[in-house]
Amino acid sequence: MSEEINLSAQVPYDLGGFRLDQAMAKMFPEYSRSRLQGWIKSGELLVDGKQLRARDKLLGGEQVTVGVELQSEERWQPEDIPLDIVFEDDHILVINKPAGLVVHPAAGHQQGTLLNALLHHFPAIGTVPRAGIVHRLDKDTTGLMVVAKTIEAQTELVSQLQDRSMGREYEAVVQGVMTGGGEVDEPMGRHPKNRQKMSVSPMGKEAITHYRLVSKFRGHTHIRLKLETGRTHQIRVHMSHINYPLVGDPVYGGRFRQPKGISEDLQDSLRSFKRQALHAKKLELWHPHNGELMSWEVDLPEDMESLLESLAQDAKSLTADY
Repeated sequence: MSEEINLSAQVPYDLGGFRLDQAMAKMFPEYSRSRLQGWIKSGELLVDGKQLRARDKLLGGEQVTVGVELQSEERWQPEDIPLDIVFEDDHILVINKPAGLVVHPAAGHQQGTLLNALLHHFPAIGTVPRAGIVHRLDKDTTGLMVVAKTIEAQTELVSQLQDRSMGREYEAVVQGVMTGGGEVDEPMGRHPKNRQKMSVSPMGKEAITHYRLVSKFRGHTHIRLKLETGRTHQIRVHMSHINYPLVGDPVYGGRFRQPKGISEDLQDSLRSFKRQALHAKKLELWHPHNGELMSWEVDLPEDMESLLESLAQDAKSLTADY
């Protein structure tokens, strides 16, 4: 499957003196700079019918034409995997991701991913880089994700992620009883000894997580979190860093521990919770085509609801003892 892009425009005179790549970024902001530079280099973007270099200066008034045939990603196969679709139109797709679903094919996960499901649901998305995926959730994190169905939508959504105008809120259950909300502002990078993990690092990239309390229990806290940045494993690493690791986190949770005197029901719930207790509950963004502010919110998955119920029942039994 392929998609054709045909563009034609005259260079405004106020862009005279600009480099070709700089002028194209201003004329065609719906496409990323790297994609435009690729078209310039391949000769698919012509100026007055001629191929120029990205650094060549324009005078203004030239005619720019683009003729591109985008080929679908053929290395990934469509698969009929059910999707919980919260919203869909011609430009974006918002899904509620279940636990256990890998977002993008990688070593050990070439099939059965969200990307494979997207190619089956909407084959034309294969012409969009990474099948329109603009941000990811870990395999065992549940909740809301937005996917771009066109290159233009993807460029705009990536821009919103970068300028932090896209709002993402999560809910989590952590070990330990917090006294109040707060902020973790600690840079993150790859773990120096284990490249599969992330860690707080003074040489890492900026990472900011805000959190507030929803409810407190005997030895755990239910919290709501808001991301300013979107580093890999950010919430999991930041909460572990301040000694409130997520319940069930197999990588950053540390040694399994449980408060003394808790009920058998809660003991069983904690031991059987084998994934990080993290859910992407709310997503807010500006629609990439019409500019409308849109927002979605989804309920917690059944396993987290059950865990919170067990925590609440245990807390009630503690109160009754007094």
